[in-house]
Amino acid sequence: MTLSIHEPAREVPVTGEFDVVVAGGGIAGVAAAVAAARNGATVCLLDKESALGGLATLGNVIIWLPICDGRGRQVIGGLGEELLRLSVQELGKDDPAAYFRRVPACWEPGGDPAERRHKRFQAEFNPASYFFALEKWVTAAGVTLSYDTRVCDVRRENDVLTHVLVENKSGRTAIAGKTFVDATGDADLCHFAGEATESLDSNVLCGWYYYLREGKLHLKQCTHPYSPRLTREGGAGPFFRGDDGRQVTDMILGSRELVRRDLAAIRARHPGEEVQLFAPTTIACFRASRRLVGALSLAETQVHEWFDDTVGLTGDWRQAGPVYALPLRTLCGVRNRNLLAAGRCISAEAAVWDVTRAIPGCAVTGEAAGTAAALAAQGAAGAVAGVDIRRLQDQLRRQRGLLDPALVKPVA
Repeated sequence: MTLSIHEPAREVPVTGEFDVVVAGGGIAGVAAAVAAARNGATVCLLDKESALGGLATLGNVIIWLPICDGRGRQVIGGLGEELLRLSVQELGKDDPAAYFRRVPACWEPGGDPAERRHKRFQAEFNPASYFFALEKWVTAAGVTLSYDTRVCDVRRENDVLTHVLVENKSGRTAIAGKTFVDATGDADLCHFAGEATESLDSNVLCGWYYYLREGKLHLKQCTHPYSPRLTREGGAGPFFRGDDGRQVTDMILGSRELVRRDLAAIRARHPGEEVQLFAPTTIACFRASRRLVGALSLAETQVHEWFDDTVGLTGDWRQAGPVYALPLRTLCGVRNRNLLAAGRCISAEAAVWDVTRAIPGCAVTGEAAGTAAALAAQGAAGAVAGVDIRRLQDQLRRQRGLLDPALVKPVA
């Protein structure tokens, strides 16, 4: 068998030039794109799928996890709250079996502060309604959206990214940018750009799905056990890594077989009833695959620690109490001065990675990355380090971001 072939050199047309190019249309990517556009940047958002939202919509992971600390304090505002409320704007009533739940009344304006200590600020949404809403939200902001488009390489000059190379139905083309945001979830852009990355091989079979039972919609959170520290310990194999093409396919096939067995068990428990698979996930449901190794990798020991370059906060969706400040250093490339990461591929160690990979952290880091990218493109020749951190923090506060050191301190 031939082990390699030669591909001739070719001219690649440049089909666009933007202040900010965002790769990946999940929650982090849409937040980054809209934040950049609202700050006056020209923005291109690339996604390999044909709908926005990533795991939240196409993966049926429909729980907008808490934007509070579980002790009654809201710690995420700005686009995080806006995106949460957008997810349930069309929901007229709750449907617990389908996991459709509106924002708790105590978190509405004038809500009971005492009740907020017992009910977290979260929601559960209809994934189809949400990706329709996200698409309208993004395009209304003036973002140029490109579906069915996969980033496959980059071009660099010294320590600056100049272009992303993409492939879609138009063939192989290049898109020029002043700043770039990697919101792929898998640190694809960071990898192509030569940044140091870390990959995990501890992902388990997973496939949340909807089914109809006697005409009523239900959501089943179908998954093998996994470790909250994103290691194999405590998880149930087989295990997979998300940066290997063969393993991605094997994980998808295995997860669908898991759903088949799970659905068969439901039918066995309800003989004589009509049980039909309705809406399975259409993408690989990796919890964490590959992430940037930045100048700082946020560690579990840094909970409740404020940083001079904090650009957002997040609580811990797994438990009440912990609050993490998210420093800009965890979002910035090291080898490329005009590259930022957002969402589940920011620089965080495994135990914190399980926090920052979730929807709230994706929204916060997406907004921070998009805002920083716009400011860098407009006033610092694309260099993120050239953006004054106080100016960035002030702008995030003007966008209703909750950048308050007091919110990071623990409360009983």
